[in-house]
Amino acid sequence: MLLRAPRRKLAVPPLPAFAWRTVGPIAGVVVVTLLGLSPWYGYHRDELYFRLLGQSPAWGYFDQPPLTPLLARLSTGLFGDTILGLRVLPALCAGVLVLLGVAITRELGGRAGAQTLAAAGLGTGMFPLIAGHTLLTQSADFVFWTACVLFALRALLRGDGRWWVAAGAVAGAATFNKHLIVLLITGLATGLLITAGLAVKGPRVVFADRWFWSGVALAALIASPNLVYQATNGWPQLTMAAALSEPMNRIMFVPMLVSLLSMGAFAIAVAGWLWLRRRPQTRALAIATLVTILLGFVSGGRADYVAGSLIFAYAAGCVPVAAWAAGRAARRRTVWGGLLGGSLIGIAMALPLLPLPVLSGSPNEVARESVGWPRFADQVAEVYRTLPPGTVVITANYGEAGALNRFAPGVPVYSGHNELWFQGPPPQATRTVVFVGLPPERLRERFAGCSPAGVIDHGTGVANEEQGQPITVCSDPHTPWATAWPDFRHVD
Repeated sequence: MLLRAPRRKLAVPPLPAFAWRTVGPIAGVVVVTLLGLSPWYGYHRDELYFRLLGQSPAWGYFDQPPLTPLLARLSTGLFGDTILGLRVLPALCAGVLVLLGVAITRELGGRAGAQTLAAAGLGTGMFPLIAGHTLLTQSADFVFWTACVLFALRALLRGDGRWWVAAGAVAGAATFNKHLIVLLITGLATGLLITAGLAVKGPRVVFADRWFWSGVALAALIASPNLVYQATNGWPQLTMAAALSEPMNRIMFVPMLVSLLSMGAFAIAVAGWLWLRRRPQTRALAIATLVTILLGFVSGGRADYVAGSLIFAYAAGCVPVAAWAAGRAARRRTVWGGLLGGSLIGIAMALPLLPLPVLSGSPNEVARESVGWPRFADQVAEVYRTLPPGTVVITANYGEAGALNRFAPGVPVYSGHNELWFQGPPPQATRTVVFVGLPPERLRERFAGCSPAGVIDHGTGVANEEQGQPITVCSDPHTPWATAWPDFRHVD
């Protein structure tokens, strides 16, 4: 017998009006502020890498799916090959994230006060602002994850299985950006199975709904090119996942989770999770939220990998918290003071507002690694220009390679880092190489002669990964490049 969708939709109370008067301006201010601050500091190393990869579009790369490099190429093509042009889409993603979060709050019955609270918390949250200021894989991932949760929520609350198809389409599309959406799918499946086993009617009906299985099939169909790429290339994502899993990630997981939005927003998210867990129709999503966060912790990933679950819990928490504060001025001051007071710290760290002399002490790695790249490229290019024709540069990481491609495009650059290793070694005839960031003692074993050519000093005073790295000139390799190149490969 064919599976059939439920004959009648659930009786759903009319949704509150969307609070455009407050939510729209908040989303607009977020986008405008991010665009206005875009040129400050400079490119982040990942942006330089995405810009470089985007010059050679592919179905996938060793260390990531194709979407973010494609967005980098699209951005520079549409808006210009500038830092502002590259950051238009991330800023828009931040604005869309605010609207999607508010839509979740509204779906759960939140009125204007709750919706405004949701918009304010997401619009001032530290990691949404970081991902909105800089083109990162999280920039689009936050949008995909939140949209998928919103559509699953609508399917459960409205009893309209067609929303599962929308959720499946978004989940499938998300795999072209990051594969972390698998954590959400696993969590959602776990939540539905547990609540169905507990005889919660709504989730049990889901498994008899042809629309649900249509959504599953659509997600698999859309994601299939990614699966084919992984299968035919030896599942590189597993290699990357192992390389990125570090004990320090587990140690920092909870503190980072608390600070993803702000401490005030985290408290609201906890209240939201407890509220979701008590309601039969949303219990599956409460379980899904907990499971995805636990999976992120156990896998050794960073807390921002599962930030979408925290965003959902926060958007949900705005409903009971706003209701608790309604009509009580003291409670409203407590809620808003706690939220925005904590957000001020996150805003200062997320956006390029700190003076460079104090940036070294900031926990925001994205900011620290966004300064000094033009001077870095100038230093390396100055060394390169003193050497004979046919000289190439080999960098220790993709940020350095991307910086040279952007600021010194006449310098031929290679790297053994991640995807760049697969672009191959220098030409066989190459006799002289400028190495950046590689240990000189390791290089002396492979060349007839190596000599120091300086150290990187980008002149900002910021202690980041590039400051103080050695520049070494080596000549006459002992072995052919095709033979030596595997030893230059490294993954992180």
